[in-house]
Amino acid sequence: MPQIWQWDDHEVANNWSDSKDLSRDSRYTVKDVPLLVARASKAFHEYAPLRPHDAEESERVYRKISYGNLLDVFVLDMRSYRGPNTANLQTQKSAETAFLGDVQVSWLKSELKKSQATWKVIAADMPIGLNIGDGVTAQGDARWEAIANGNNGRPVGRELEIAGLLSFIKHEHVNNIVWLTADVHYAAAHYYDPTKAKTKDFKPFWEFVAGPLNAGSFGPNSTDATFGPQVVFSKAPAAGQSNLSPLAGLQFFGEVNIDKISKALTVDLKDINGASVFSKTLPTEY
Repeated sequence: MPQIWQWDDHEVANNWSDSKDLSRDSRYTVKDVPLLVARASKAFHEYAPLRPHDAEESERVYRKISYGNLLDVFVLDMRSYRGPNTANLQTQKSAETAFLGDVQVSWLKSELKKSQATWKVIAADMPIGLNIGDGVTAQGDARWEAIANGNNGRPVGRELEIAGLLSFIKHEHVNNIVWLTADVHYAAAHYYDPTKAKTKDFKPFWEFVAGPLNAGSFGPNSTDATFGPQVVFSKAPAAGQSNLSPLAGLQFFGEVNIDKISKALTVDLKDINGASVFSKTLPTEY
C-alpha cells in the first residue's frame, strides 16, 4: 500500500526537543539527545526511504505531494526545527518560539499560494489547539509540547508562528485547506472558528485527528481558546482510564475521499472494525 511517512517524537524520545534532559532517565544509556536524533533519523530513512531532497539537506522530511488537480498534500515536520519545549508564553518571536521554523514556514506559504489543486491538505504531526503538556519547567511552570499553551489568550510563544501562517492563508485567499493530524491517542474533529477565538485574523478551517492505529489510548485533551477550536466530535477513553489496550476498541484511522464531480471532500473517522464513527463532507469554497 502506498504510504506517506513523517516523523514525530517517538522515533527519538518522548516529547523530545532541544530542552530534553535524559540525565535521570535510566532507560537510556545514551543521554546525548543530538546523537539520538542523528541515529533516529538514519533509522527512519532506512526503514521508510524518501527521495533525498538535495545535497544540503538530504534527509529533509517536509515536502509536497501532488495528486492531480484535485489534491496537494503538504507534509510537515514539526519536530526537527522547533525550539525547546518551554512555558511557551514568549511575547515576541524568536528561535525559542520556533515550531516549524522560518524556512519551513516560508516554504509552506509559497507552496500553498502556488498550488492549483482544489484541496490543500496539511499533514501535521500535532494538533493546533489541544493542550499537550510536557511536565514543568525549572520554575515550576507548565511546559508545553505542542503549539497551545493553556492560557486561552491572544497568540504568544509558538502560537505566534501559527498565527502568522493562518493570517497569510486568509489574506492571500488560499482556499480549501484541511488539516490532518495525530499525536494524541484518540479520534476527534475540530472546527476552528475566528468568531470564537482570541485572535480573529484567520479563515475558519477544519482539523481532523485520527489515531492511534495501534497504541495505548489516552485523552481527550483540553483545548486552548486562542484559535477558537470547537470540538465537534471526540472519541476517547472514559474519565479515569488511560493507556488502554488496542483490544479496548479505541483504535482509529481516517479515510478521505474527493468527489470528482462536485469536488466535495469527505472525511470519515473509522474504528478498528472499519465502521465510520464520524463523517464530515466539506464543499469547495469556489
